[in-house]
Amino acid sequence: MAAIRAAQLGFSVALVERYPTLGGTCLNVGCIPSKALLDSSEKYYDARKHFAEHGIEVGSLTLSWEKMKARKDAVVRQTVSGVDYLMKKNKIAVYHGHGRFVSANEIQVDGGPRLYGEHIIIATGSKPTPLPGIPIDKKRIVTSTEALSLPEVPPSMVIIGGGVIGIEMASVYGRLGSQITIVEFLDRILPGLDKEAAAEMQKALSADYGVQFLLGYAAEGAEVGPEGVNLTIRPRTGGEPKTLSAHTVLVAVGRRPYTEGLELEKAGLSTDERGRIPVNDHLQTAVPHIYAIGDVIQGPMLAHKASEDGVFVAESLAGRKPHLDYRLVPSVVYTWPEVASVGYLEEELEKLGRPYRVGKFPYRASGRARAAHEVRGFVKVISDAKTDQLLGMHVIGARAADVIAVGVAGLAYGASAEDLFRLPLAHPTFSESIKEAALGASEGQPIHI
Repeated sequence: MAAIRAAQLGFSVALVERYPTLGGTCLNVGCIPSKALLDSSEKYYDARKHFAEHGIEVGSLTLSWEKMKARKDAVVRQTVSGVDYLMKKNKIAVYHGHGRFVSANEIQVDGGPRLYGEHIIIATGSKPTPLPGIPIDKKRIVTSTEALSLPEVPPSMVIIGGGVIGIEMASVYGRLGSQITIVEFLDRILPGLDKEAAAEMQKALSADYGVQFLLGYAAEGAEVGPEGVNLTIRPRTGGEPKTLSAHTVLVAVGRRPYTEGLELEKAGLSTDERGRIPVNDHLQTAVPHIYAIGDVIQGPMLAHKASEDGVFVAESLAGRKPHLDYRLVPSVVYTWPEVASVGYLEEELEKLGRPYRVGKFPYRASGRARAAHEVRGFVKVISDAKTDQLLGMHVIGARAADVIAVGVAGLAYGASAEDLFRLPLAHPTFSESIKEAALGASEGQPIHI
């Protein structure tokens, strides 16, 4: 995004990419392949569990894991080729190889040229965070990268980490028949998202796929044997350890900035204790003509956040006046039901001592949700208790990733909860539940419950 927008605005742009294909984690081993598997596995699960309720008899149903992976790979190839096309269309020079600083204005591409840049943007992304005592062998103990291409659907899987990546992979393999156990250090899953939505998601995973949860546990060690992995876990509050056995263990405890090997010191740069590059409000580093964006700086590690960062820098360099507000960046979990969140959480407002009101509308009261047999979930709208200003929206349910867009727009343009209620949203849709929740936040009572 940064390269394309800069080229559109008249800059001569060179892009250095360490790996053979463009698109970074998102397109190659993150967002796109994981969503392809999520969609395929959901279709399989629906055919197996829910089609009969719609009067659709499918008879004998078989799963081809190899074809499912092949479709995922085809989606990735098509998406990556689209990026290649955009590079050519915008006359961006692409150099493949590891790039490292030679000076504050020069980048040496290993096996390639030395490039000079009047402005330089560091956008090297992130990689999975390792866990002490849990050695990754990429066969039995894997990261999210290997989890997208396992040679078989494992009969059992322990997932260390109950965040977005862990929950999405639990959905994929749980639908396909794996017995899933999630080990989470905290006392809840999906930290950073609405607590009620996270609790609802936990119930859904347990009910639909039989996922077991061990909350408040730390993983301490692992031994790989011919039949699988023996994982040692211990309660975080202390106590006796216990051993879990599984065919595969997925380590999904987060990601860390990819800043190693850039030789930042030669440009006069350094990182903080978490490997991030400090930047100011304009995303400038300590060296003003060098910028850093995305996962290598503070803020949510989300592809769309990184894209916004890139556009912001390109437009700033062109003399425009863009703005960034990470409070407007939605978070989405692409399970089914989906979870989406934007703005303030209730616990954040409580810590701030800011009075607020909540309106909540259940999907079960939505005609569209009943027609689609998607009655699990709710829309929650949070507004200021005094001014009715929209402060946040949180959704769990069908199409939550799309429904949340109304909340993003409302927050961006300073809407009130009443403003959302006044929107003439189409009927019947999932999004019209926003109107009901907004009326609940504004006046205390939705119409249809």
